Amino acid sequence: MKKNQLQQGPYLLAETMVNAGHTKSFEIPAFRLPTQTMISLPIHVIHGVRPGPTLGLCAAIHGNEINGIETIRRITQVIDPKKLSGTIIATPVVNVFGFINDSRYLPDRRDLNRSFPGSKRGSMASRLAFLFRTEVVDRCNYIIDYHTASVGKKNYPQIRCDLFDGDSKELAKVFNAPLILHSKKIAGSLRELAVENECNLLVYEGGEPSRFDEKAISLAVRGTFRVLSKLKMHPAVTESHKEDLKIKTLICNETSWIRAPRSGIFRANYKLGERVKDKCVLGTINDIFGNSLGNVRSHMNGIVAGIATNPSVHQGDALIHIGRIKEAS
Repeated sequence: MKKNQLQQGPYLLAETMVNAGHTKSFEIPAFRLPTQTMISLPIHVIHGVRPGPTLGLCAAIHGNEINGIETIRRITQVIDPKKLSGTIIATPVVNVFGFINDSRYLPDRRDLNRSFPGSKRGSMASRLAFLFRTEVVDRCNYIIDYHTASVGKKNYPQIRCDLFDGDSKELAKVFNAPLILHSKKIAGSLRELAVENECNLLVYEGGEPSRFDEKAISLAVRGTFRVLSKLKMHPAVTESHKEDLKIKTLICNETSWIRAPRSGIFRANYKLGERVKDKCVLGTINDIFGNSLGNVRSHMNGIVAGIATNPSVHQGDALIHIGRIKEAS
């Protein structure tokens, strides 16, 4: 089935047929473990009764970033295929290997989100990237890719996109996350592949790995439904949350990590989402007896977009991620 095909008949994916106005969950065989146990890619298709675009929802490309799994569960439980225009392809766990092992990576220590477009004959990561590309990405007009911070860090809810792409910026504003960060394409990433495929992709980041963050999840669910409504795929199914009315999306055209000037125990003075000023003291580094070894200062005005959660730091470790605010939507 070609991208942009707008027929209302059955939808075929990996030899599985989904009739218009129906949903179906199934698995696409991916690899066998050394024990010969099959590892599969879980897929949930919601095929609408009316023509429309194809939206991909994916999570756990980094296997321990699990907020998106719960986000997708809440979304797919509410979507009514008889009210849907187009098709939703949801992949709640892309990196099944990493998810099983509570790891960002695959067993060969490769990063799946640096392995696109993939290859039939490459490494394990390359083969999985190829499978996900051919079965899911190549079919999609739009994708929302859910992430969290990496190990030892936590992110304030944010959308990352290319602010020079007008369509992406517009959808990012519709999503209504507290922050929109300008982010360039990264070689081998899903977003780079999407751009090459003329597929509009938003990366949502919020929370930390290996645990659910209710605020980040609920914001992601409501943001996704706003995008669905903007694309005229599905009517609004949740009332406007009173907290959403307080959100004024801040747009950051530049970001920078403030790093530890020396090793020690870091105590932060600021929390996620708080404003900071140039040269302000972001926190202090102490020795294990509590004696001060020095202050950590900001080098720009902005907002705390990410923060290290492990107070034990080495010289050069990333401590606080600051976004320079450009404008508010």
